[in-house]
Amino acid sequence: MSAGAGDVPAALARRPLFDGIAPLLARFTAPGLPPLAELDALYAEATANSGLRPLRFIAAPDGVAYEDYVARHDAVPTRPDDWHDFFNTLAWCVWPRSKSACNRLHLQAAEARAVEGLAGRGPLRDALTQFDECGVLVVGSDPEILQLLADHEWEAAFWRRRRRLAESTRFLVFGHASWDQLRAPFTGLCAKVIYRQVDEGWLALPAAQRQAEADAWLAGHLVAVAGVLTPRLLRPLPLLGIPGVTPDSEREDYYRDRRQFRPRADGQMAAKSLTVK
Repeated sequence: MSAGAGDVPAALARRPLFDGIAPLLARFTAPGLPPLAELDALYAEATANSGLRPLRFIAAPDGVAYEDYVARHDAVPTRPDDWHDFFNTLAWCVWPRSKSACNRLHLQAAEARAVEGLAGRGPLRDALTQFDECGVLVVGSDPEILQLLADHEWEAAFWRRRRRLAESTRFLVFGHASWDQLRAPFTGLCAKVIYRQVDEGWLALPAAQRQAEADAWLAGHLVAVAGVLTPRLLRPLPLLGIPGVTPDSEREDYYRDRRQFRPRADGQMAAKSLTVK
C-alpha cells in the first residue's frame, strides 16, 4: 500500500500550528519517520552552543519512569516509528529549556511528596503533564484579545476580532500530543494554555528568535509558578477555532457550536497568568 501525505513529515510543514517545527519537518521528505540516530543529530544541531547538556533519543526500555530516566541517563525514551514520540523529539529541539525545566520540576515535586509521605503525583505534576502533552503558549500584544480568549469569548476573539487577533497574537504549540492530534483534527480538539502579554516589538522578531526567546521565558515562568500551578490554572483553548486551522473557521455560525465553543462556567475564575514581558 502506498504511503499517503499524512505519512510524510514534510507534508505537515505548511499546516497551521506546525510552524514552530516546520523547518525540522521539512527535512523529512520520505514516507515514515526518521531513525533515532537522525533525531540525536537533529537535537545536537538545534541546541549547539546553547550550553544545554546533550541528550540522546533511545528505544524506550520497558517499565521506566520517563522523567527519572531522562535525568539519570541524559536520554529520552522514544518509541521508534511512533508519531507521538517523534513530535516529542521535535518539542525537545525547539523548546529545550522549557522541556528541561518541566523534567526538573517533575523530579523535585516527586521527591518533595515522598519526603512528606504524600501518595499520588500531586497537582503540579498533573499540570506539567497536561501542558507537556497538549500545551500552547499564547503570546499577544493586545490585552483585550488575550482576555477575550481567557474568558471563553470565542466568537468575539476568533470571528469579530479576527483581523486584530492575526495581527497581535501567536499560538505557539508546546504539546507533542497536540501536534499528533492535529495530523487528523477532530471536533472538540482542545489545548491547555498559558497566556503571555508582550509588546509589539516581540512580534517583529524573526520567527527563530521569537521561538528561542519564548522558550527561555517559558522555562523561567514554569519555575516561577511551580508553587501554585494546578491543572485548573491551565485555560482550555479549542484549537479548531483558531482562524485557518480548519475551513469551517471561515463561517461565523461555526463559532456558535457549543460542542466546541463552550462559555466559561459561572463562577469560574478568569485567567490570571497574563504576564507582561
